[in-house]
Amino acid sequence: MQTGFPNIRHMRVFLEAAHTGSVSAAAERCHLSQPAATQAITRLETDLGTPLLIRRRQQFALTPCGEAFEKRATAALKHLSDGARAALRSQGKTSRRPTFDRAVTAAQLRTLIAIANTGSFTVAARHLDLSQPTVHRAARSLEALAGVPLFTARPSGVALTPATEAFVLGAKLAQAEIRQGVEEISRELGEDQGTFVLGSLPLARTSIVPKAIHAMISATAGVQIRVVDGRYPELLRSLREGDLDCLIGALRYPPPADDITQTLLFRDALAIVAHPNHPLAGRSNLRLEDTLAYPWIAPPRETPAGQYLFDTLRIHERDQTPVRVVSSSMVTLRGILSQGDYISIVSRHQISVDESLGMITALDIPLEGHYRDIGLTTRRDWRPTETQAQFIDYLHNFSHLPEDEPARD
Repeated sequence: MQTGFPNIRHMRVFLEAAHTGSVSAAAERCHLSQPAATQAITRLETDLGTPLLIRRRQQFALTPCGEAFEKRATAALKHLSDGARAALRSQGKTSRRPTFDRAVTAAQLRTLIAIANTGSFTVAARHLDLSQPTVHRAARSLEALAGVPLFTARPSGVALTPATEAFVLGAKLAQAEIRQGVEEISRELGEDQGTFVLGSLPLARTSIVPKAIHAMISATAGVQIRVVDGRYPELLRSLREGDLDCLIGALRYPPPADDITQTLLFRDALAIVAHPNHPLAGRSNLRLEDTLAYPWIAPPRETPAGQYLFDTLRIHERDQTPVRVVSSSMVTLRGILSQGDYISIVSRHQISVDESLGMITALDIPLEGHYRDIGLTTRRDWRPTETQAQFIDYLHNFSHLPEDEPARD
């Protein structure tokens, strides 16, 4: 079954036939002969491994697989159109005529995405298993089709112009829709397959995500979960470009983009922590000042825990700042705490496993206003497949709202 971009023209012919119920009408709208239109639909069905249209009385109707793919193909072509128009607008060009996405090919889209991901014609060619001249020709033909500059040379490869960035966004979102459409067809055909690409910030990796993954794998036979770790800015960009299905972690206020939706899972508390053998461990009624004689491992300031440490506790304004290490890595934190009398601040949920294993302990230091909203971030127009919705349900099931902490308005 086709897993990448199918032939774009074949998709357009299929959609016209689906909307009109007539292959001859689709042929006329796509400026093809009727035999050519019939062949286009047949080839698309072959690529997808299933019939999409069936004849009923005097017109064609969608099969169940056709109904699923029609919605995804429509969304994919809209993303391409929006991306093309945004690319032209970035160059000061506006037109009411059909944009260049009407003539773009699947090969050009695959090439464009590979170049955008690698920043190099050569590396993109290796990724696509094509020759470098083939990739170069596809890229330059797309540039000629668009009528605007798409690439600029740089010492280490190529850079994307603003027009390219705009169209790549549309192409990647279209690719994500096609992937979902293919997976919905597989499910309709009784194949227990599918993928979920989850961007995970540190807090969710220790408990929620492992439990949800185990539940999903136990309940299905062929579903694959891909977990991508990283910093919030990079994960957010991947989400908005369609490379991720969902992002789990601390929510941001206000939301950093208007094309995303944030869903609260629970509110999490911060705690000042140390190794169980630390001199302050087990003592009651401690104050922040009691920790200043010890070296601190601080989370980066741009993280929610770092913002609280620097903006609320103002630790950097102390006479002699105790911050000696800055890191967001739990592996690094765990290792350094075990080496000496270090102090840090971290999510209680994030260290739940470490606490149960006796590797980290929370110090008895009260903190005010230290709750963080933890949840899911998705694209505003994202429509999960049934398989993806099932995994989202598991993420909800293994999260909870503490009874004494109401959800944020």
